Amino acid sequence: MANKKTGKTPKKTSARTIALAGALAIGALFGAVYVNMGDNGNVAPDGKQATGLAAYSVGEMITFVASAVPKDIPEIEFVTDDGTATSLDAWRGKVVLLNLWATWCGPCRKEMPTLDRLKAELGGAEFDVVALSVDRGGLEKPRKFLQEIKVRHLKLYNNSSGKVTSALKVIGMPTTLLINAQGQQIGRLVGPAEWDSKDALALIGAAIAAGK
Repeated sequence: MANKKTGKTPKKTSARTIALAGALAIGALFGAVYVNMGDNGNVAPDGKQATGLAAYSVGEMITFVASAVPKDIPEIEFVTDDGTATSLDAWRGKVVLLNLWATWCGPCRKEMPTLDRLKAELGGAEFDVVALSVDRGGLEKPRKFLQEIKVRHLKLYNNSSGKVTSALKVIGMPTTLLINAQGQQIGRLVGPAEWDSKDALALIGAAIAAGK
């Protein structure tokens, strides 16, 4: 329709132009969200791209989020299979994969065998898997479950107070923290994962090598 004042017919905006503008807007929004992840994502606080473990967030480890810088974590205490009190200090000097799980968590139960196989593959003087049950009832249920699935390498640990999940800011189960030999968090993965996959082995191997 012609403009009454000018008598000219306005040009139609092409579908291609509209699509391009929409794509640019979405890209800008995504970029803003990604940058705002800050220290919880793959961008360091100073705006520089994080290096190292961020490169291993691929394949089966795509949901692994590398810390831009190593983070101190609060001291947490738990008990061993016989009820003896311990803490992560007992693993100082090793890279640790700390997995928080519970018998009532279906995905936790499903991924447990992969953690067992990971420990069998890489566990030793430089690396260990600490599968920490947070069952409120104590050691009985997690012990029975590990026996049922015939875990051969993982040891039983439990914290029934509920303080561990709040101290480590765990918002979903399972949650797994990758901790360096100095006891600092260098990455986190929320949800289940295939911990015996090639991608997981590459990630853990890189973490061990980085600490040498």
